Amino acid sequence: MWPMDTPNAPSPTRWSALQSGPEAAHAYRRRFLDLEASGEDIHGEARFITELVPPPSRVLDAGCGYGRVASKLTRLGHTAIGVDADEHLVALAREDTQTRFFVADLSTLNLRTEQEFACVVMAGNVVPYLADGTLHRVLERLAAHLAPGGYLVAGFGLAGSLPEKAAPVDLRLYDRLAEAAGLSFIARHCTWEGRPFVPGDTFAVSVHRRLGA
Repeated sequence: MWPMDTPNAPSPTRWSALQSGPEAAHAYRRRFLDLEASGEDIHGEARFITELVPPPSRVLDAGCGYGRVASKLTRLGHTAIGVDADEHLVALAREDTQTRFFVADLSTLNLRTEQEFACVVMAGNVVPYLADGTLHRVLERLAAHLAPGGYLVAGFGLAGSLPEKAAPVDLRLYDRLAEAAGLSFIARHCTWEGRPFVPGDTFAVSVHRRLGA
Protein backbone atom coordinates (compact mmCIF):
# COMPACT_ATOMS: atom_id res chain seq x y z
CA MET A 1 0.00 0.00 0.00
CA TRP A 2 1.21 3.52 -0.72
CA PRO A 3 2.19 5.60 2.29
CA MET A 4 -0.65 7.90 3.28
CA ASP A 5 -1.17 10.31 6.14
CA THR A 6 -4.20 9.19 8.16
CA PRO A 7 -3.97 11.21 11.38
CA ASN A 8 -7.59 10.63 12.35
CA ALA A 9 -9.81 7.58 12.44
CA PRO A 10 -12.05 7.37 9.37
CA SER A 11 -15.29 9.29 9.77
CA PRO A 12 -18.33 6.97 9.80
CA THR A 13 -20.03 7.64 6.49
CA ARG A 14 -23.70 7.36 5.71
CA TRP A 15 -22.73 4.51 3.38
CA SER A 16 -21.22 2.54 6.28
CA ALA A 17 -24.52 2.92 8.14
CA LEU A 18 -26.33 1.41 5.16
CA GLN A 19 -24.10 -1.59 4.56
CA SER A 20 -20.85 -3.15 5.68
CA GLY A 21 -19.07 -6.46 5.47
CA PRO A 22 -18.06 -8.80 2.66
CA GLU A 23 -21.55 -10.11 1.97
CA ALA A 24 -22.92 -6.61 1.49
CA ALA A 25 -20.01 -5.75 -0.80
CA HIS A 26 -20.63 -8.82 -2.96
CA ALA A 27 -24.36 -8.03 -3.12
CA TYR A 28 -23.63 -4.45 -4.18
CA ARG A 29 -21.37 -5.60 -7.00
CA ARG A 30 -23.88 -8.23 -8.05
CA ARG A 31 -26.57 -5.58 -8.57
CA PHE A 32 -24.40 -3.82 -11.14
CA LEU A 33 -23.29 -7.02 -12.83
CA ASP A 34 -26.93 -8.06 -13.16
CA LEU A 35 -27.79 -4.69 -14.68
CA GLU A 36 -24.98 -5.03 -17.18
CA ALA A 37 -26.02 -8.59 -18.02
CA SER A 38 -29.54 -7.36 -18.71
CA GLY A 39 -28.17 -4.95 -21.31
CA GLU A 40 -28.11 -1.75 -19.25
CA ASP A 41 -25.22 0.63 -19.84
CA ILE A 42 -23.25 1.04 -16.60
CA HIS A 43 -20.21 2.88 -17.96
CA GLY A 44 -21.51 6.37 -18.67
CA GLU A 45 -19.23 7.92 -16.05
CA ALA A 46 -16.06 6.55 -17.64
CA ARG A 47 -17.07 7.78 -21.08
CA PHE A 48 -17.89 11.23 -19.69
CA ILE A 49 -14.46 11.46 -18.06
CA THR A 50 -12.74 10.23 -21.22
CA GLU A 51 -14.37 12.98 -23.28
CA LEU A 52 -13.30 15.56 -20.68
CA VAL A 53 -9.70 14.34 -20.33
CA PRO A 54 -8.71 12.04 -23.20
CA PRO A 55 -6.40 9.10 -22.43
CA PRO A 56 -3.78 8.68 -21.34
CA SER A 57 -4.75 10.85 -18.35
CA ARG A 58 -4.29 10.34 -14.64
CA VAL A 59 -7.71 9.94 -13.01
CA LEU A 60 -8.63 9.42 -9.36
CA ASP A 61 -11.89 7.59 -8.67
CA ALA A 62 -12.83 8.90 -5.21
CA GLY A 63 -15.32 6.59 -3.53
CA CYS A 64 -14.56 3.86 -6.04
CA GLY A 65 -16.65 1.08 -4.50
CA TYR A 66 -15.83 -2.23 -6.14
CA GLY A 67 -13.91 -0.47 -8.91
CA ARG A 68 -16.50 -0.25 -11.66
CA VAL A 69 -15.49 3.21 -12.93
CA ALA A 70 -11.75 3.03 -12.26
CA SER A 71 -11.39 -0.34 -13.96
CA LYS A 72 -13.27 0.87 -17.03
CA LEU A 73 -11.06 3.97 -17.16
CA THR A 74 -8.00 1.73 -17.13
CA ARG A 75 -9.40 -0.28 -20.02
CA LEU A 76 -9.99 2.99 -21.90
CA GLY A 77 -6.31 3.83 -21.63
CA HIS A 78 -6.13 6.02 -18.53
CA THR A 79 -3.93 5.65 -15.48
CA ALA A 80 -6.74 5.22 -12.98
CA ILE A 81 -6.51 4.89 -9.21
CA GLY A 82 -9.40 4.14 -6.88
CA VAL A 83 -9.88 4.94 -3.20
CA ASP A 84 -12.75 4.05 -0.89
CA ALA A 85 -13.32 3.85 2.85
CA ASP A 86 -15.05 0.45 2.56
CA GLU A 87 -12.31 -2.16 2.84
CA HIS A 88 -14.60 -4.93 1.64
CA LEU A 89 -15.49 -3.13 -1.57
CA VAL A 90 -11.82 -2.31 -2.13
CA ALA A 91 -10.98 -6.00 -1.70
CA LEU A 92 -13.31 -6.76 -4.61
CA ALA A 93 -11.86 -3.91 -6.66
CA ARG A 94 -8.37 -5.34 -6.24
CA GLU A 95 -9.38 -8.36 -8.30
CA ASP A 96 -8.50 -6.03 -11.18
CA THR A 97 -4.72 -6.26 -11.04
CA GLN A 98 -4.27 -3.60 -13.75
CA THR A 99 -5.68 -0.81 -11.55
CA ARG A 100 -4.46 0.31 -8.13
CA PHE A 101 -6.96 0.57 -5.27
CA PHE A 102 -6.55 1.80 -1.71
CA VAL A 103 -8.60 2.07 1.45
CA ALA A 104 -8.79 5.76 2.37
CA ASP A 105 -11.01 8.33 4.08
CA LEU A 106 -11.72 11.07 1.53
CA SER A 107 -11.85 13.74 4.23
CA THR A 108 -8.19 13.13 5.16
CA LEU A 109 -6.89 11.82 1.83
CA ASN A 110 -3.19 12.30 1.23
CA LEU A 111 -1.62 10.21 -1.54
CA ARG A 112 1.93 11.41 -1.00
CA THR A 113 3.39 9.90 -4.15
CA GLU A 114 0.43 10.65 -6.40
CA GLN A 115 -0.53 14.26 -5.80
CA GLU A 116 -1.56 15.45 -9.25
CA PHE A 117 -4.43 14.10 -11.33
CA ALA A 118 -5.99 15.50 -14.48
CA CYS A 119 -9.40 14.57 -13.12
CA VAL A 120 -11.02 13.37 -9.91
CA VAL A 121 -14.44 11.76 -10.19
CA MET A 122 -17.03 11.04 -7.49
CA ALA A 123 -19.71 8.82 -9.02
CA GLY A 124 -22.48 6.65 -7.62
CA ASN A 125 -23.86 9.09 -5.03
CA VAL A 126 -20.56 9.37 -3.17
CA VAL A 127 -21.38 12.93 -2.08
CA PRO A 128 -24.77 12.23 -0.41
CA TYR A 129 -23.23 9.26 1.42
CA LEU A 130 -20.31 11.19 2.95
CA ALA A 131 -20.07 11.50 6.71
CA ASP A 132 -22.13 14.43 7.94
CA GLY A 133 -20.19 17.70 8.02
CA THR A 134 -17.22 16.47 5.96
CA LEU A 135 -18.07 17.73 2.46
CA HIS A 136 -15.89 20.85 2.78
CA ARG A 137 -12.89 18.78 3.89
CA VAL A 138 -13.45 16.22 1.13
CA LEU A 139 -13.52 18.94 -1.52
CA GLU A 140 -10.36 20.51 -0.09
CA ARG A 141 -8.50 17.19 -0.11
CA LEU A 142 -9.62 16.28 -3.64
CA ALA A 143 -8.71 19.73 -4.94
CA ALA A 144 -5.26 19.27 -3.41
CA HIS A 145 -4.78 16.17 -5.57
CA LEU A 146 -5.63 17.93 -8.84
CA ALA A 147 -3.06 19.34 -11.20
CA PRO A 148 -3.58 23.05 -11.99
CA GLY A 149 -6.47 23.14 -14.44
CA GLY A 150 -7.58 19.64 -13.42
CA TYR A 151 -11.26 18.75 -13.14
CA LEU A 152 -13.44 17.56 -10.29
CA VAL A 153 -16.56 15.78 -11.52
CA ALA A 154 -19.30 14.67 -9.12
CA GLY A 155 -22.56 12.98 -10.02
CA PHE A 156 -25.27 12.55 -7.40
CA GLY A 157 -29.00 12.50 -6.88
CA LEU A 158 -30.90 15.45 -5.48
CA ALA A 159 -33.63 15.77 -2.87
CA GLY A 160 -36.55 13.48 -3.60
CA SER A 161 -34.56 10.99 -5.67
CA LEU A 162 -31.96 9.67 -3.23
CA PRO A 163 -31.58 6.06 -2.08
CA GLU A 164 -31.76 4.89 1.51
CA LYS A 165 -29.60 6.70 4.12
CA ALA A 166 -28.31 9.28 1.63
CA ALA A 167 -28.54 12.95 2.65
CA PRO A 168 -29.68 15.67 0.20
CA VAL A 169 -26.94 18.10 -0.83
CA ASP A 170 -27.97 21.55 -2.02
CA LEU A 171 -26.19 22.43 -5.26
CA ARG A 172 -25.67 26.04 -4.20
CA LEU A 173 -23.90 24.85 -1.06
CA TYR A 174 -21.85 22.38 -3.08
CA ASP A 175 -20.74 25.17 -5.44
CA ARG A 176 -19.83 27.48 -2.54
CA LEU A 177 -17.74 24.80 -0.84
CA ALA A 178 -16.08 23.92 -4.14
CA GLU A 179 -15.20 27.57 -4.69
CA ALA A 180 -13.77 27.78 -1.17
CA ALA A 181 -11.58 24.78 -2.02
CA GLY A 182 -10.16 26.63 -5.04
CA LEU A 183 -12.41 25.11 -7.68
CA SER A 184 -14.26 27.15 -10.30
CA PHE A 185 -17.63 26.10 -11.72
CA ILE A 186 -17.49 24.91 -15.35
CA ALA A 187 -20.74 23.13 -16.19
CA ARG A 188 -23.62 21.08 -14.84
CA HIS A 189 -25.49 18.24 -16.55
CA CYS A 190 -28.39 16.03 -15.55
CA THR A 191 -27.00 12.80 -17.02
CA TRP A 192 -23.61 11.24 -17.64
CA GLU A 193 -24.45 11.55 -21.33
CA GLY A 194 -24.04 15.31 -20.93
CA ARG A 195 -27.61 16.59 -21.18
CA PRO A 196 -27.74 20.15 -19.76
CA PHE A 197 -29.11 20.52 -16.24
CA VAL A 198 -32.31 22.50 -15.73
CA PRO A 199 -34.14 23.34 -12.48
CA GLY A 200 -36.29 20.43 -11.42
CA ASP A 201 -33.90 17.73 -12.59
CA THR A 202 -33.33 15.03 -9.98
CA PHE A 203 -29.70 14.22 -10.78
CA ALA A 204 -26.72 16.49 -11.28
CA VAL A 205 -23.28 15.96 -12.78
CA SER A 206 -21.21 18.95 -11.65
CA VAL A 207 -17.91 19.88 -13.28
CA HIS A 208 -15.47 22.17 -11.47
CA ARG A 209 -11.88 23.02 -12.31
CA ARG A 210 -8.90 23.80 -10.12
CA LEU A 211 -7.80 27.39 -10.40
CA GLY A 212 -4.38 28.15 -11.81
CA ALA A 213 -4.80 26.60 -15.25
